[in-house]
This record gives sequence, C-alpha cells and structure tokens, in this order.
Amino acid sequence: MSDSTTKTSPLHDKHVALGAKMADFGGWSMPIEYPGGGVVAEHTAVRERVGVFDVSHLGTATVTGPGAKDFLNSCLTNDLERIQAGKAQYTMCCDESGGVVDDLIAYLRGDDDVFLIPNAANNAEVVRRLTEAAPEGVTVQNVHGQHAILAVQGPRADEVVEAMGLPTGHEYMSFVDTQWQGHPLSVCRTGYTGEKGYELVCRVEDAPAVWDAVVEAMQPFDGLPCGLGSRDTLRTEMGYALHGNELSLDITPVMARTGWAVGWKKNSFWGKEALSAQREAKEGRLSNGLLVTGRGIPRAGQSVLDADGNQVGEVTSGTFSPTLKQGVALALLDRGVEEGTAVTIDVRGRAVEAEVKKPPFVEGGASS
Repeated sequence: MSDSTTKTSPLHDKHVALGAKMADFGGWSMPIEYPGGGVVAEHTAVRERVGVFDVSHLGTATVTGPGAKDFLNSCLTNDLERIQAGKAQYTMCCDESGGVVDDLIAYLRGDDDVFLIPNAANNAEVVRRLTEAAPEGVTVQNVHGQHAILAVQGPRADEVVEAMGLPTGHEYMSFVDTQWQGHPLSVCRTGYTGEKGYELVCRVEDAPAVWDAVVEAMQPFDGLPCGLGSRDTLRTEMGYALHGNELSLDITPVMARTGWAVGWKKNSFWGKEALSAQREAKEGRLSNGLLVTGRGIPRAGQSVLDADGNQVGEVTSGTFSPTLKQGVALALLDRGVEEGTAVTIDVRGRAVEAEVKKPPFVEGGASS
C-alpha cells in the first residue's frame, strides 16, 4: 500500500479500519474511497447531506514577524489588502515567467501572522522560495505534518459542526480560532467541493478524537466519510482548478482564468511583468469546461477536436459527473472556441461529442 518514504495521515488507522482504498497523494497515503457505495455515494452525500474528508496531507506553513503580511503581498498574486484579520484568501505563488508554483489559501491572523495551506507536493518549494526572499525579522516556517485538517462539507455541515460545540455561521472565506475540549482548533469556512462547509484545522494528536466526533455528529444526517476520489469529482463539477492539471509552471493564471485571484494593481508580485504582458497580448489557450453530450468519460491529456477534425485543445481534467450522470471536463482550448461550440474528445481513439460550457456544471452552495 505504501513504501517506507510515504507519509501517513494521523487518521491513517481510522481509514484502514473502515476498509478504505488507499493511494498516494503528494507522497502521502490517503483514502480514495470507502466501502458501501464508493465515489458516487460519497459524492452524493456531500451534494445532498454532509460528508467528511481527511485532507491532512495538505501543506501548512507560517509567515510571522513585523511586516509578514506586506512581505507576502509582494510575493503572492492576490492582494492581502483586500481582506482583514480573520479572513482567508485564495492566491497563487508564481515564478518570474508567470508559471504557477502552487495555488494556496492564506489565512490572515494579523499583519504579523499569516497561516498558509499549500498543496502537499508543493509545500516545501513554496516555503523555500518564501524563505529565500524573506527580509530580516520575517520568519517562514514549514509546519507540514504538524496539523490535521478535516473538511466537513455539505448542506448539513452547519448542524454537524454545531453539534460538536464549535462556532458556525461565519462568512465564506473566513475563520475562527477557538478551542475544542481544551485544545486549539481553527474552524475555517473553506472547502473544495462547492458546497457549504468547514475545514477544521487541529493538532495532530487531537485528530482521531475530532474525527470520531465528526463521524458521530453526522449520523443523524446520513453523513459519510469521503475519500479523495469524490473530492475530485466534486471539484471538477464546480470547475475548480487543480495544480498539476489546470495550473502548472506551464499554465499561468491568465490561461487558467484565475486572474480574479491576481492583484493586478499591486506594485509588485512574483511574475507580475510576465502575466501582465500575457494578459495584454491576449494570446495562448484558455481554460474552458466541456459537457459531454455523447457516451464516454473524458480524461486528462485527451485531444479536443473541432468539427473539421482539427485539434483545438487538450483535456486537463475529466470525470463522470455523479450529479449529472454524464461526463464533464476542463480543457485548455484555443482562443476563439466559444461557449456552446460543439467539439469532440478523442477518448482512446473514439470521438465523443461534447459542448463547450462555462463551469460550474452544477449549482453549489459554498458561499451561502
């Protein structure tokens, strides 16, 4: 199941006891799905009721000291001046060419204290770049593996978190630092499913008890433990970018249509000159959604063809949508391929019909 270099979540034994199918995610052995319905059942639980994900493989880092916020604001794409203490912000770490080293969420505790959650595989590189650039007095610390993160997601998430005695009802993309049974825990109004939910960030040693409490609190609502397989189908239905697929060193925020997370008016951030030039030139492919109208499930790397059989793009993520009961995909397409255009996807040598459609493919309740 894992080799000696693979890391395990503090909830690993819980997953094994439940019979979860495990796989490697960014060097961590994590659950893909659980018995009793698998990805489709877990996906449906989140869309209609509630589910809990172990996402403790995600990276964590702190940036502290006088001027920590201003320093980060000169590095990352989004503008931390747009938010205040207690709020979270989606942002990106780019290189000088505009390529995306990682996308992450910054949690602003104050001008001198910012908590970061990058992706697992990129955490060390984000920390390295920030450490090299940090001015005297600002400390960047890699705390990956010191926290557990449980994502409680779905329309009944409020009731589950309330049943645990934790605060709820705060605004989307905000967080509350609190305590649970005498131990520190942050309740973050964030998630990656498109549904209303919370991410609970706690100490590693508290994770098993927090997991048990969530599972117990979900029972009245038929909630389910959910693996990263359903997390992927949920995020794809919403059109959320995944680093390595929709974002990479070769796929910029301009191409990925994540320019809304770029502070274009800021004096500086890593990659600003290159990204501004690309934005002005209006060149290069752009991310689009594809709704499959034929029979087939698209996968990353498959070609997208126009009516004349010419390649006009490539799928970056593709899956079967449990909600729509049909295939959906995200793809990089040539500029000029407009919404509503009929295309075909080369699915293992077979032409599968699809239509260009702006995501999300389903309606979510994340910001409600």
